[in-house]
Amino acid sequence: MSFNKNSKRNSTDALLADEVTCPICSRVFVVSEIEEHVDRCIFLNSPSSNSKKPATRGASTTQSAVSKRPSPSAQSSSDQAESQPFLSKKQKILADEPPEEQVKAEPKPAQNDDAVQKSEKKPLLAFEASLSNAVPLAEQVRPKNLSTFVGQDKVVGKSSILRSLLREGEITSMILWGPPGCGKTTLSNIIHSYCKEGRIRARFVKMSAVTCGVNDVKDVVKAAKGEMSLTKNRTVLFMDEIHRFNKTQQDVFLPHVESGLIVLIGATTENPSFSLNNALLSRCRVLVLEKLSSEQVISILSNALQSLGASVVSDNNDQASKLAVEDQALKFLADICDGDARIALNSLQLAFQSKMHAGDDARVVVTLNDIKEGIKKSHMLYDRGGEEHYNIISAVHKSIRASDQNAALYWTTRLIVSGEDPRYLARRLVRAAVEDVGLADPAALPLAVAAMQGCQLLGMPEADILLSNCAIYLARAPKSREMDNCLERAKECIANHKGPQPSVPLHLRNAPTKLMKDLGYAKGYSIIPSEVPHLKYMPEGLEGVDFFKSK
Repeated sequence: MSFNKNSKRNSTDALLADEVTCPICSRVFVVSEIEEHVDRCIFLNSPSSNSKKPATRGASTTQSAVSKRPSPSAQSSSDQAESQPFLSKKQKILADEPPEEQVKAEPKPAQNDDAVQKSEKKPLLAFEASLSNAVPLAEQVRPKNLSTFVGQDKVVGKSSILRSLLREGEITSMILWGPPGCGKTTLSNIIHSYCKEGRIRARFVKMSAVTCGVNDVKDVVKAAKGEMSLTKNRTVLFMDEIHRFNKTQQDVFLPHVESGLIVLIGATTENPSFSLNNALLSRCRVLVLEKLSSEQVISILSNALQSLGASVVSDNNDQASKLAVEDQALKFLADICDGDARIALNSLQLAFQSKMHAGDDARVVVTLNDIKEGIKKSHMLYDRGGEEHYNIISAVHKSIRASDQNAALYWTTRLIVSGEDPRYLARRLVRAAVEDVGLADPAALPLAVAAMQGCQLLGMPEADILLSNCAIYLARAPKSREMDNCLERAKECIANHKGPQPSVPLHLRNAPTKLMKDLGYAKGYSIIPSEVPHLKYMPEGLEGVDFFKSK
């Protein structure tokens, strides 16, 4: 009997050792079940239990849960759960929940005024949604048809060939050449919309030479062949930045443009004469898009403001609408964007965004000072290896030739502030000193060479005064193109000579050896020309040629 009592006591102690008391509700559970129960108990007794968020398991959470003492209601629910050991899992959770009165009585965490204001977000107005959009404003307000297209009257005007073709539902291969922000991409999007609406029976494919290669173009051609065989529709391929393809890669378009399978619309900011091969140019019509004027940019900005529900006001006191721009700010923005509508629109969006984030006023007005603060520097179109590079340097040279000192200074300064290499400009001034001033002012060439050497020693920005000084001197100097004209006549004489070029007369040749002297080299020549006045120095047959007499 004693043995049985001891064994029974030991088994009871072992069973108690495997049981653990819940630190929250003081109920006893087996070790294997205590972890699941504690998670559920923390969840039901946490202050955020009303929002049904599960408690985060961790040391800090467990410690805060242990510090809580069980309430009488929790203890009664524990007893009730023990009296019903065969409840389902869902019933056990319901049985463990505290009474409704306790849930309502539990205090809610205090919130300060800032948190309340942050939680109560005001709905965005229409213009706030547009200005806060990740899509740039220039893309949001892009015209959808030719009636809202601003500028480029020579290309898409009422009497233009392109407008007539689009009206008839026809399209031809073309190259759109113009500066950034003049409407090349917008014009292609309008053609795309006409294809989608069925005005033009063609499939439109948009690509960029920056992100695609020849294989991508071949895939488009393959799909175009299937489209042609099934629906008899051509494929319009818009290739943005087409000058990024080298002249060998551009050959991939030739057979398909030639056969009419592909209608190519290329967009480029580079001169097609230099960036595209002649075979492709002969198959496409080049349309030149000009830089937008300030009035046209103002019209584009006004259309964008109208779509945003904004207005143009004369001053900040004009209560026209909640979103407004001063007319002076609009004109200033149109003047400094250098004809780039994209820069003007995106700068306007940036000004609005900075004003909306700066204050809590219900009314947003962009002033002239806001535009000046946001855009510190005027945007100028210039590329050291592009079309504008050669255009401006040509203007410098021709202004010096015409003795227009104001124009010479302006174009020289334009190159300097655009970031041109001062050594290149100095070399061009040396050429102008020889070609246009020449012997009329022998001091011009040494001065130009000194300016070039000074630029190499000083560099920018100190070299700017050297370049401007040289340009003004050359513009004021007397001009003589005699040397350049004589040089051209001599080149023409050599190029147009019939037969082999005449040999050097024997008396003009050197005779360093006895054999050469025996052959007649240097015979009859004297270092003093007056001693042998009968000698001729021009080759045989050209004795009477005078390069210094104009024909």
